Amino acid sequence: MRIFENADFNLVEGRRRAYILSGVLLILSVGAIVTRGLELGIDFRGGMEFVVESNQFLEPTEIRTILTSTFETAPEVKTYSDVGAGGQNALLIRTVSEGETTEIQLSIVQAIVDAFPESNPRVIKTDVVGPRFAEDLKRGSLYAVLGSLLVIFLYVMLRFEWRFGLGAVAALFHDVLITLGIFSLLQGILPFSLQIDQAIIAAFLTIVGYSLNDTVVIFDRIREYTNLFKTEPYKIVVNRSVNTTLSRTFVTSGTTLLVVATLFTFGGEVLRGFSFALIIGIIIGTYSSIFVATPVVVELHNRSGSVNKAARR
Repeated sequence: MRIFENADFNLVEGRRRAYILSGVLLILSVGAIVTRGLELGIDFRGGMEFVVESNQFLEPTEIRTILTSTFETAPEVKTYSDVGAGGQNALLIRTVSEGETTEIQLSIVQAIVDAFPESNPRVIKTDVVGPRFAEDLKRGSLYAVLGSLLVIFLYVMLRFEWRFGLGAVAALFHDVLITLGIFSLLQGILPFSLQIDQAIIAAFLTIVGYSLNDTVVIFDRIREYTNLFKTEPYKIVVNRSVNTTLSRTFVTSGTTLLVVATLFTFGGEVLRGFSFALIIGIIIGTYSSIFVATPVVVELHNRSGSVNKAARR
C-alpha cells in the first residue's frame, strides 16, 4: 500500500487519546458483561443434544427458526454427517430447554412434522450435557485463555524483555475483553446467535494468536531500530518503527478481514457467530498492536528511566 510507503504519523504522541478510547470501550464492555451477562451455549450451561434423521434434506436455519418458536429459546442446529454408510439427512440439535428428555424429543419431532409432513423425522441419538460437565468445560476454557496469556508473556519476555511481555499481554487482554463486551452488548439485537460455545472460545484463541503475531512484528522492528538509532529518544525510535510496519499491518489485516467477511456472508448460520468474533477481533487486534501494546512498552521504558535517574541521584 503506497499510502503507507513513507508514513510519518505521530502515533506515539497520540497514545493518550488511544488510552481514552480504550478506557471507554473497556468500561462499556465490563458494564455490559456485569449487567447483561453473556449468552452461554449448551457447552457451558448444560442441556440436551439430539441427532434427528429424516427422509428429506432439512435446512438448519429453517429448523432453528421453527424450534425457537417452540422452545422460546434459540437452539443450536447443525448438519450432522456421522450417521453411517446410508448417507441419510440428519441434523444435530442442541437445546438448553428444561424438561424431561422424552418430552423435548417429542416436541422436536412434532415441530418438524408440522412444518415438513413428508420428512418423517426420527431421533437416532440422544445425549445430555450435565451441569457438572458444563462447569468443568467452562473452567477448562478459562484456564486455556489465561494459560495462553501466561505462555505468551513468557515467550515475549524471553524473546525481547519483560516490558514487551507486559505490553503484549495487556493488548491481548484488551482484545478479548472488548470482544466479549461487544458480544454481551449485541446479544438479542443482531439477527444471529451470539452464544458463547466451544467454537467461540476457539475464535478467541485465534484472535489472541493473530494479535500476538502483529504485535511481535512491531516489537521486532522496535528492537532493530533501537540498536540502529541509539542516540535518538526512545519514543521517536518507537514511532518510526510503528510507521515502517503500517503497510504490512494493514495489508495483512485487510486480506484476513476479506476472507473472514466471506466466511461470515456465505458460511451459514452455524459459522456466523464464529466469523463475527474473528471480524471484531482482527479490527481490535490491529488497533491494540499499535495503540495499546506499543504505548505500554513506551510508558514502562519512561518509568524505568525515571527510576534509574532517581537512583543515580
